[in-house]
Amino acid sequence: MSIFLVQHALALPREMDPAKGISEEGQTDTERIASVAKGYHVRVNKIQHSGKKRARQTAEIFEQVLKPEAGIEASLGLNPLDDVADFGKSLNPSVNDMIVSHLPFLEKLTSWLIIGKTDQSVFKFQNGGIVCLDKAPEDKHWHIKWTLMPKIG
Repeated sequence: MSIFLVQHALALPREMDPAKGISEEGQTDTERIASVAKGYHVRVNKIQHSGKKRARQTAEIFEQVLKPEAGIEASLGLNPLDDVADFGKSLNPSVNDMIVSHLPFLEKLTSWLIIGKTDQSVFKFQNGGIVCLDKAPEDKHWHIKWTLMPKIG
């Protein structure tokens, strides 16, 4: 069992959309990544998102493709500058939840979960990509199990 961390899809500039919804490119990339995940039989129980338009729209794409049993929901503590330790302590690797959020939150959360500190980056996220983290009950820290990214070059 795992958790799946997703940076929201590529957003439109604030001048085009003050709420910064996702762009056409962001939608296409996210649909492709979600389809690849489905092809690998990735099972997601629930998708949590920050509530910001771009995160909600990204979560909705993953929901349409992966069909999580518990659906999607906006959750507190997932905004760009929220405290990663508070949120990280609540994570349970046995539930297979997907978290759709923002930078720098996701990069700091990943570092905190893997090495116990936030000032050293351990992974560079991409819009619409998935980072799968796992943790054995006897382990102190999480590890990166696999990733799916829209761009590999």
